[in-house]
Amino acid sequence: VQLQASGGGLVQPGDSLRLSCAASGNIFRFEVVNWYRQAVGSQREFVASINYAGRSNIADSVKGRFSVSINYAQVTAYLQMDNLKPEDTAAYYCNAQIRRGIGMSPEDYWGQGTLVTVSS
Repeated sequence: VQLQASGGGLVQPGDSLRLSCAASGNIFRFEVVNWYRQAVGSQREFVASINYAGRSNIADSVKGRFSVSINYAQVTAYLQMDNLKPEDTAAYYCNAQIRRGIGMSPEDYWGQGTLVTVSS
């Protein structure tokens, strides 16, 4: 199983981006997908999560601007980021607990970071 994060880029303040976290391999379903970010010189921080039932949790720092979703058929999770601010500049990482089969315990996987730069 591999996770592939994508969608980062250079945008201006107020713009939007949608990050993707695609899983490939032998997969039954996502159990939980978490998004984290890490700015240069800072610790990694939690951004958002969503579980298989669609329940989401958004960090206060981005609440009202960011949202998460899952496309179950494509085994892909998304982080929609609106009204981006310079302080959102960071490498964004997806982390997922994935169940590879019915009755199997979820396993933890990380995608590589995708860089988001918000600058005028």
